[in-house]
Amino acid sequence: MSAGGERQSAENLRLACAIGDIASRAGAVIEQIAAENRPSRKKADGSPVTDADEAAETLLTEELRRLVPGPAIVGEEAAARQMPRQPTGPYFLVDPIDGTREFLAGRDEFTVNVALIEDHAPVLGVVYAPRLNALYIGADGRALRAMIVPGMTFDRNAATAIRVRPRGAGMVALVSRSHADPAADGFLNNLGIGEKIPAGSSLKFARLAEGAADIYARLVRVNEWDIAAGHALVAAAGGRVTAPDGSEIRYGVRENGFSVDGFVAWGAQPG
Repeated sequence: MSAGGERQSAENLRLACAIGDIASRAGAVIEQIAAENRPSRKKADGSPVTDADEAAETLLTEELRRLVPGPAIVGEEAAARQMPRQPTGPYFLVDPIDGTREFLAGRDEFTVNVALIEDHAPVLGVVYAPRLNALYIGADGRALRAMIVPGMTFDRNAATAIRVRPRGAGMVALVSRSHADPAADGFLNNLGIGEKIPAGSSLKFARLAEGAADIYARLVRVNEWDIAAGHALVAAAGGRVTAPDGSEIRYGVRENGFSVDGFVAWGAQPG
């Protein structure tokens, strides 16, 4: 890697760490509103939304603009109200609560997701699970995990490096707890998966990145903000996230409207 490339890698990781602090503060806002037991509502597509989603997205958007004024910011809740134009340069993807159904059910498996997209690929990702006190950060070949109470400042020196695990016999797959995906089930069955572990939200990407499983697949259309942060994290931990046909996923393709036609996330590279 050139000196310029090394400097950019260090800058991406530094930026991801700073975004980790913002995600932690968003987690505190989510938990404060959750304690008030406010009712949820339905968006136009029928999916649930809460005051916690909207307040966390407001905080994330405002803080990202202060931190990095240049890139556009595409947030799930703002996009639900009015789909933004496709950015022509780098842009942030924000999912303030990935796993709102898990959140409403009182489960711990929801996450705050932030990713930065450059040249149609995620170059950094932050995934924070407030109720598990688990913050995951990935950028340019470095993936970190830290235990952080919502609202706490991220201390990089207290973080642990994480890595995908080597491929072994009897692969373990992570599967969605709340979203049926018969195509993915068939795909995994054809691979001879030894065990399937249900989990919610982008926590599945995090589990893959820290070596708890070997594969996570969804073969239905998904929104970019649902997967970009996890994609960056898995890639930084030594894994790979591809389109279902094995090709590279391209984010920010105008005709796709901030969505992709499914993905397969691998731990160790497939043989």
